[in-house]
Parts: sequence; structure tokens; C-alpha cells
Amino acid sequence: MSSPTAPTTEEKASSDCPRALQNLRVLDFSHALAGPYCTLLLADYGAEVYKLESPHGGELSRGWGPPFAGGEASFFLGLNRGKRGIAIDLKRPEGLALCLKLLERMDVLVENFRPGTMERLGLGYEAVRARNPRLVYCSISGYGQDGPSRDEAAMDLIVECSSGFMSITGTETGEQVRAGYAVADINAGLFSTIGILMALYHRERTGVGQLVDVSMLDSMISAMSSNYMTFLGSGRVPRPMGTRFPTVMPYQVFEASDRVFALAVGSEKLWATFCQATGHPELQSDPRYASNALRIENRQALEKALQEILKSRTAGEWVATLGRVGIPCCLVRTFDEVVQHPQTIMRRMFPWLEHPTAGKHRVTGSPIKMSETPGEPTIPAPLLGQHTVAALQELLKLDGSKIAELIAAGVIPSFPQRREQAAPLHPSGDAEPR
Repeated sequence: MSSPTAPTTEEKASSDCPRALQNLRVLDFSHALAGPYCTLLLADYGAEVYKLESPHGGELSRGWGPPFAGGEASFFLGLNRGKRGIAIDLKRPEGLALCLKLLERMDVLVENFRPGTMERLGLGYEAVRARNPRLVYCSISGYGQDGPSRDEAAMDLIVECSSGFMSITGTETGEQVRAGYAVADINAGLFSTIGILMALYHRERTGVGQLVDVSMLDSMISAMSSNYMTFLGSGRVPRPMGTRFPTVMPYQVFEASDRVFALAVGSEKLWATFCQATGHPELQSDPRYASNALRIENRQALEKALQEILKSRTAGEWVATLGRVGIPCCLVRTFDEVVQHPQTIMRRMFPWLEHPTAGKHRVTGSPIKMSETPGEPTIPAPLLGQHTVAALQELLKLDGSKIAELIAAGVIPSFPQRREQAAPLHPSGDAEPR
């Protein structure tokens, strides 16, 4: 008898199997992108993330649009799926007291305000640690919690400049440009997630939490390690090179007869294969191109020769021809081509969720595929204050009269429990449209 086929990651994600961060509780004060991206990853892999917002308008990215769906900003929907929404007025003493009680029951706190903001609210690291020594407290900021730039205002564009990133991004003859996505924010979110997981591992051994201090500047410098090592090793200040790479040639985008495509020839073996596959073995025997170092030295001549060759056929033809012999190459795909590509469909990178007001909408999928504890978007972004009452009842055991008292005092909002909005606190469901 043949053995049964093991369930796929997708099948496990849609079942009731445990997830990697199951039972981990996170109180999320973050806004915009860096912090929400960090807590998004935690939520996708099973953490109970409680997104804390002001009852007076909520998190600023709720208004970052268009596009909007059912009055909800698509930006907010994508970055805050999988989280439970609670709204508390922290400027009221009762609200601060309520928040501190919640923190006694949390494993992780994430915030990305300017340094000093949490202290002014009465929620700084030392104050919170006194209430919960096991808490992992993650602070994300532009420049870190110390140093001469600590109090400088920062957003992604600013840190792309202050880190040196923008000085190497652009064309050789054109203006310098920002990255096509918020690279400084996303890097900070990724490093914050790593820092939180390392701090949790340390807590498993010691029982003690700690402060995780992540800056966008530090994250960008670390992410550009190869670039900085080239500078530190040579002393030469790098400049923008377009799609070219300073230490490998050819490694860039070329024009075919119909559109551009990317080509990466990263070894001498691949160079020999490339020359044969293009029908130009004379390139391999040309002494100017006999090694990668010589190809870089003679980059201008080689680039001109290759451009003439590659314009003779369509990009699709070159990708098919070169791909068959193992040359890394690809069309410069547009977003619609990526969403519709069989590989991203197979990897569930654009799953569907259903929101009470936005309706069915697509989000980006979870990038880390795990065989035993898979992660997947499961619930949509919360409406403002949607789970406040349920969270306070479940976590703090507050009864109806206390809830009513808090609502009457304006500490928490009175959320209308319409049928279509009354999502369970720990829902799981179909990620595909029906």
C-alpha cells in the first residue's frame, strides 16, 4: 500500500494546524509602514496582534489613499490584515491605566513613534518593564534611541538619503531617484521582526525581556553591507550605475527588439555558455573580455557590443533561449504580469480576504513557507476599535458594567455591533473568494 501524500504548505495553512507564533500576544502601537510591516509578519505566523489606535480618527494611514475600497484605504488594508483593532484614549488617566493592564498580559510591544513619545505618554520602556519584566519592547525609529540624530524627524525618503542609498540609486547620467518601494521602512520592519524573535529566544532561556532598538538608518547601512564593503575596501565613493552592478559584468538590463529584460552572467562558466548561446563565440576568445575583471575594465565596449546583439530578437525569445542553458534572465515584469504569473499563483502570494466594508480584496501573501507551522493571512484589517470590547473582556475579564462605564467616559469607543462587522476575536477562514 502506498503511503499517503504529505499535505502541502497551502493545505496546512488552511487547516487548524498550529502556527509558529501561536499564543504570542503583541500590543501594536505602530503606524504608517515600518512598525505595521513588522507586526504584519508576526500576525501572519500566528501571533495575536492587538492594534491599538486613538478613538479619534485612528492610525494616520487609514487616510492614505486613493485607492480606497468601501471607504478603507488599500494601503491600510494590506498592512494591517490579521490584527485585532482596539481603540483607547491614552490621554485620559483611565485609558493609560487600561493600557498598562493590557501590557501585563502581553509578550511584545511594538512602537515606531519619535524617541521620547512613549515616555511622555507614560509608556516608556522603564515604566512598562516595571509592570512586566518579561516583555520584549521593540522601538523603531529613524535614527535610534541615542546619538546626535536621535530627535531628527525621519521618513523613508529622508533615510534613503541619510544612509547613502540614494547616492547610488539612479542612472549614470540622470538624476538620483528614490527606490520604487519604501525600502528603509521595510528593512526596519524586517530587522525589527528578527530582533523580536531573538529577544524572545533569549527570554525562553532567562525569563527576562529586553528593549529592541531598531533604526531605519542602521537597517539601511546593514542592508547595503556589500556596497559599503566595496567602499571600505577601495576608498572609492560609489556613484549611481543604473541597473549595472559594480563587480560583475554583464549584470544589468538590456533592450531587446520589443522590451527590456535583465541578464546576470555571474561566473566564467556562465560567460562561456552565454557567448555560445547568443551565437557569438568570438566574445569568449576576445582578450578584452577574458575575465570578469577585464569585462568590468572594458565595460563600455562590451556593453555596446552586447546591446547590438540583443536587439536582434525579442526579449521573450532571449529569455527562453538563455534560460534553457541556465543563464539567469527575466523580463522586466509589470505588477499585473507578476500578479498573474503561475509562480506567484502557485506560491499564494496574492490571496483574497473579505472585509466588512471593503468587501473581497487581495493582499500580498506570506513570504516564508514552513512545512509544519505555515503562515498565511487569515483575517482582514480591523475597523477602528472593532475588537476593543472583546479584547477587554477576554484579556482583562471586564464585565458589561465596566465596559459601559469606559464607553460613557470616552475612554473607548462604542463600536456598533452590526452583523457584518461582528468578527470573532480569533477567527480563521477561507482566504479565497467564494
